[in-house]
Amino acid sequence: MQATDPGLEHAAIWAALADLSDPEIPVVSLSELGILRDVRTGADGTPEVVITPTYSGCPAMGQIEDDVRAALTNAGLSARVVTQLAPAWTTDWMSDVAREKLRAYGIAPPQCGSHAQTGTNVMKFSRQALQREAVPCPQCGSTHTTETSPFGSTACKAMYRCLSCLEPFDYFKPY
Repeated sequence: MQATDPGLEHAAIWAALADLSDPEIPVVSLSELGILRDVRTGADGTPEVVITPTYSGCPAMGQIEDDVRAALTNAGLSARVVTQLAPAWTTDWMSDVAREKLRAYGIAPPQCGSHAQTGTNVMKFSRQALQREAVPCPQCGSTHTTETSPFGSTACKAMYRCLSCLEPFDYFKPY
């Protein structure tokens, strides 16, 4: 599609990609997770879809790129897919809708992002500080939970167990 107004073309691209789900967590969209970062016009005038992985070694990025291209083709649109590593993805980019969808799907959403505001200072959380935060069970809501492994079903998640309902669950790690 050649649009005379880049804004209209960008809006059509955003619309074509709006419901494109994450291949590892199909209940959330790439946009809701913050992986789909931008639609812009490249230096040569070609539209570009900018994606940022949840971490630099994410094995799903190839599939995400293919899915973005397929969605654009199905909509009769053309754009270059650009993987951008900086700034690094953070769970702060997740929408509130994504967090609720994760919880409903049985994955505890991140309790905080990579930064927390404390007055005018920005404090990065350490792993030790995060472990002190109670992770609510997505099944029963209890905060009586424990980490069983820092590695979950994907590298961006950890395994937890609820000590109240005894159910295991993934926790989406905050970055």
